[in-house]
Amino acid sequence: MSLIQEIIVKSALVKSRIYDVDYVINPYIGCTHGCKYCYARFMKRYTKHKEPWGEFVDIKTNIANLLSGELARKKGKGLILLSSVTDPYQPVEEKYELTRKCLQRLLRYDRTISILTKSALVTRDIDLLSQFSECEVGFTITTYNDKIREVFEPEASPIEQRISTLRKLHDQGIATYVFLGPIIPVLTEQSLSQLLDVFSEGVIDRLSIDKLNIKAGNWPLIRDTLRENFPEKLSQVSDLLFDKQKNNNYFTNIKKTLLRFQSDFNIPCEFCF
Repeated sequence: MSLIQEIIVKSALVKSRIYDVDYVINPYIGCTHGCKYCYARFMKRYTKHKEPWGEFVDIKTNIANLLSGELARKKGKGLILLSSVTDPYQPVEEKYELTRKCLQRLLRYDRTISILTKSALVTRDIDLLSQFSECEVGFTITTYNDKIREVFEPEASPIEQRISTLRKLHDQGIATYVFLGPIIPVLTEQSLSQLLDVFSEGVIDRLSIDKLNIKAGNWPLIRDTLRENFPEKLSQVSDLLFDKQKNNNYFTNIKKTLLRFQSDFNIPCEFCF
């Protein structure tokens, strides 16, 4: 069982270090989706938690009220991302509705927003999202194989739910995108053509892509997950991650495949590597 506790914070809007993003809003610290490759585990150092990353969530109970004041002071149309180091629609959002409350404040000022999630819960807020002048919703998708998803993202929405949610949002006139990543060598590639077939059907407006980063202290958990569930793939994945030349060659070929997709279907692809 995950530890859930309420906390008070001093700010809601945080200056972003992400390219083309001006501010980020993270309504929670921690996430219970349990993604084995999660990069945000570094956030644990800013807490007093002894629980493993993925087994606690801090609820920023006052974030929406703080946001109201900050939006009044910080004018402009800079892009605001929900969220960078947590999932704004993870399971606790259904009860606490912090993301929804933040959206209500943002809508009053009609700020430009982008959402990134792995949860179909985002459909609850279509009534708000459809009112923004500039709004996009993206889903992180690592594979089309839901058995792999169950292993690496155990508590996140199934892949078909994410895709059907993208369709629903797109049909409502809300801009949509997919963050295809992190690309796990071998495993993501197994169903990449199926994913691209789905993306070509008009469910997204753009595609953002990144390869797996193992500098976040996540490799031991990824390694153990592979050993337990895909032992026959461990050596190959490890080789492609740790051999610099093989890594470069592998992801260069992946990039070529995606550039052909971009050319064939006129869907912009943005590479983070």
